[in-house]
Amino acid sequence: MADNNPSTEGQPGIIPAALFGLCPRCGARGLFGGLTKFAPRCRVCGLDFSSFNVGDGPAAFLTLIIGALVVVLAITLELTWHPPFWLHVVLWVPFTAAAVIWGLRAGKSALLASEFQRDAGEGRLKD
Repeated sequence: MADNNPSTEGQPGIIPAALFGLCPRCGARGLFGGLTKFAPRCRVCGLDFSSFNVGDGPAAFLTLIIGALVVVLAITLELTWHPPFWLHVVLWVPFTAAAVIWGLRAGKSALLASEFQRDAGEGRLKD
């Protein structure tokens, strides 16, 4: 999508949209109305975000990926320095929460941008 087609002018790529929560149509910030909840529509171009079906795909992958990462890091820390239990709690609870929130925002943004760029939608019968 790096061509000079006027219909894609001003649209961010999937990676910038995912990292910064950009509207897939105009590139404005403000895709989210809460920590991980989409805003109803873009405040700049009016794109209706509720028409996209992102689903729970990002949450399922994040549970596995972040859970495995935290376990490996916690075991490595324990076997290397043997810190007290409270230090594990102070380190891993905020790290896990921040990683899940950031990951959900990035994953949901990427899926929404991908759906928009590919004009994805429900199945349609061709007449």
